[in-house]
Amino acid sequence: MRSTFAEHTLPNGLRVVCERMPRVSSAAVGFLVRTGARHERPHEHGVSHFLEHMCFKGTATRNWEQVNIRFSELGSMNNAFTSHEKTFYYGWLPADNVTEQIELLADMMRPRLAAEDYETERNVILEEIAMAADNFDHHVWKLLFETAFPAHPLAHEILGDKTDIAGMPRDVMCAYHAERYAANNMTLVASGGVDPEVVFAAAGRYCSDWRPAGRDAGRDVAATPLPTGRFQRVLPQFKQQSVVLVLPAVAQADPRSEVVEAFQSLFGGANSRCYWNIVQKGICTAAGAAWLDYSDVGMLALYADGEPERAEEMLAALQEQAERVMQDGFRDDEVQRVRNRRRTTLALEGENPRTRMMQVLDDISGYGMPRPAESRLAEVEAVTPQKISRYLADHPLTAEPLLLTAGPRDWLAGAREQVEA
Repeated sequence: MRSTFAEHTLPNGLRVVCERMPRVSSAAVGFLVRTGARHERPHEHGVSHFLEHMCFKGTATRNWEQVNIRFSELGSMNNAFTSHEKTFYYGWLPADNVTEQIELLADMMRPRLAAEDYETERNVILEEIAMAADNFDHHVWKLLFETAFPAHPLAHEILGDKTDIAGMPRDVMCAYHAERYAANNMTLVASGGVDPEVVFAAAGRYCSDWRPAGRDAGRDVAATPLPTGRFQRVLPQFKQQSVVLVLPAVAQADPRSEVVEAFQSLFGGANSRCYWNIVQKGICTAAGAAWLDYSDVGMLALYADGEPERAEEMLAALQEQAERVMQDGFRDDEVQRVRNRRRTTLALEGENPRTRMMQVLDDISGYGMPRPAESRLAEVEAVTPQKISRYLADHPLTAEPLLLTAGPRDWLAGAREQVEA
């Protein structure tokens, strides 16, 4: 028996989306806030993630200990995350406790933002930023976003940087929360053994007094076209080198999304072209493709990581595999293997209320509406070598890329040195 969707919108604009999954005794519920790093103004860098932390620090009715203890009392496996375009808070627990979970999460959406908690959590964020500075991949991604989106909010680091966080007044967060956590900028999502009428009633009981607000279009700055050129960041503190070819790709919710997902696996997943022809030949330790998709822009990053002395060889190997794919495409048996793995992954996710909720969350964020799990599986089955070739004809891997390298070596001829922002 297939799952069924039900929707309701409160008078204040809060949207509620429920998916009832038959014969499931647990449920996952969460609040989506359509705000993230790309919605931050210059003096707010890092505030979205900082605010996520503060929502766990206490409300008008609970302190931080009571918030955490209540999750345990409900048997809830809870978490939250912030990205460039959204923030999400959720709990996964026995279905009988859904109403109580909604009450707790709704309470957290109206945090007290106390001054003493603010200073404590500021130090926690600063420690996270310091830890990120010790992570090589963090520096590579930072270089990618700063060069791909120059002077655009998508270049903002989700954590913010040390100076931003250290100097951010509490009233900046208070104003940001009042604007972005408005009822009409949020959605309550529920999946699993839920009765939609119970969820709707709980939303009305605990969220009906939330105020709506006009959305500031100035925060949704259109993404700029992907630039080209060569950039490098010399990082003498590390012992590995990364080479990245960045190319334009489709944005989130494009009808060809599953085609791009298949390409990622074919080019750089298990038993992929990069695995057998680059990694297994000892040229580098890792190589593949990453699709970065946002509401209005997408990009494909072909990457290789390895010893600094082999940077030229890694770049040549990536380019060779890209050229071979453009010339020969992929075989039927390769695509079938990827379809099989993708089908299994989606099926398993669709049977678990928490991972199914995340699928629904992605659909709401990208498509504006939830999609049945069966529709995703149908899109996977429709992927063929011919469709991948047609996509690559429109988005060729051999086009002039944004070429990046990060690591201890200064080796890329003609590259502009990118100093850490």
